[in-house]
Amino acid sequence: MPRAVKFSRYGGPEVLDIAEVPRPHAGPGEVVVRVVVAGVNPGEAGIRQGVFADIWPAVFPEGQGNDFAGWVAELGEGVDTFAVGDEVIGYLPRAAQADYVVSTAGLLTPKPADIAWEQAAPLSAVGVTAWAAVDAVHVTAEDTVVVSAAAGGVGSLAVQLARLRGATVIGTAGPHNADFLRSLGVVPVEHGPGLADRLLAAAPDGIDAFIDTFGQGNVDTAIALGVAPGRINTLADGRAVARYGVRSKAQEDAFSPHLVAELAALVSKGLLTVPISAVHPLEQVQEAYRQVQRRHTRGKIVLSLVPPDARPGLADRLRTGRDLPPDPEPERP
Repeated sequence: MPRAVKFSRYGGPEVLDIAEVPRPHAGPGEVVVRVVVAGVNPGEAGIRQGVFADIWPAVFPEGQGNDFAGWVAELGEGVDTFAVGDEVIGYLPRAAQADYVVSTAGLLTPKPADIAWEQAAPLSAVGVTAWAAVDAVHVTAEDTVVVSAAAGGVGSLAVQLARLRGATVIGTAGPHNADFLRSLGVVPVEHGPGLADRLLAAAPDGIDAFIDTFGQGNVDTAIALGVAPGRINTLADGRAVARYGVRSKAQEDAFSPHLVAELAALVSKGLLTVPISAVHPLEQVQEAYRQVQRRHTRGKIVLSLVPPDARPGLADRLRTGRDLPPDPEPERP
């Protein structure tokens, strides 16, 4: 039977189970997608831990994962924008880590064939989030921009998008990521105590905008360095938003299939890279979240639901229906 990541109580990665679930079907306007790769994100860990229970309470057994890429496996009535076997990118909150997912057709984006599955899947989450953060602080070619945790999933894309706008970009990270940031055209600055002084040394003419992807006092540092609140965007410090009036634009403020398509086109053209730190099979979902929660990841961690050696020919098998699991037989009275 198809598999899906589920949890039935709040807690750490140990509460995650891989459950057998019925194969879903597409209703009117919907598409069933055979997921190939799904993303692993820090915010999902917060939901599973109950940190956001007041805002996004879990309904147990709760699913997990948001971003994915896969093949169209089934079309609902009225869907004429896709065909079975098409490659797509999608975003489905708390449901993406599953062999089969159901999405509204209008929320899916065609996946360019020349993009690896592992690079495509994160675009609807960290890609859109990075774009929202860069856009929120109005980055221009005349700007010097600081991005905290610049080697992480969102940070590594935000620095590239800011560079594409022509900005000078400073990225804070550990010393082991300095060469990686330089390879992206970013000036690396070590995080930690004394950060403000090191940023001043790296940007003697001042800092125009600041993108905080980590929290831990980064907004306080930006304010102390004279960055205007309207040109600071934080993804990790709600108290700073209330205290200073800084911005907090993220994925939910910018997501659209059109934007995902624009990001995919940048990847296809070689103008944007999605660094992949690790690819885990679905069975290692607990370890994948242990890694991401350490917050020292370079780029993205993803889950592979279809191993690379099983991918060739899968689209054709879906077109003929030979790769779909049968519906369970009805129980006899």
